Amino acid sequence: MILKNNSVILIAILLLSLASCGIYSLSGANVEGKTIQIKFIENKAPIVVPSLSPTLTEKIRSKILNQTSLSQANSGNIDYVINGEIVGYDVQATAVSNDAASKNRLTITVSIDFVNNLNTKASFKRNYNKFADYSATQTLSAVENTLIESISNDIADAVFNDAFVNW
Repeated sequence: MILKNNSVILIAILLLSLASCGIYSLSGANVEGKTIQIKFIENKAPIVVPSLSPTLTEKIRSKILNQTSLSQANSGNIDYVINGEIVGYDVQATAVSNDAASKNRLTITVSIDFVNNLNTKASFKRNYNKFADYSATQTLSAVENTLIESISNDIADAVFNDAFVNW
């Protein structure tokens, strides 16, 4: 009986390994290449916050390098390239109570150009629109860094999923 159970487990493992295509990570990423170039995300929005570009660039870089086996490359035969620019940085009131704003929303829009040199059909150019709300009793300058961190994480997750997690 023990031999039969072990055989079933061995066959299941063998079938799963044969059924897979590409290299998958624990994050669900399908990565076939070895190198990526992540270019600095420039801020071309009408409102420029100095910390936004480096924060967003680093969040995207960290997400990809930590969740895949890719290594950063700046020259040579590069498998993937990410380039982009911040095109929007807007604050709007989202909730009004007694004729005054009770919540505000910071929205950041980023245009990302993902180039897959191994499979050009998987390349894309896409806008990502992410936001975070904060109380109108707070000033933007008091919560701005926290909001930028949160929104940058959301954008990095979305870019990563679109580029490498093909569910």
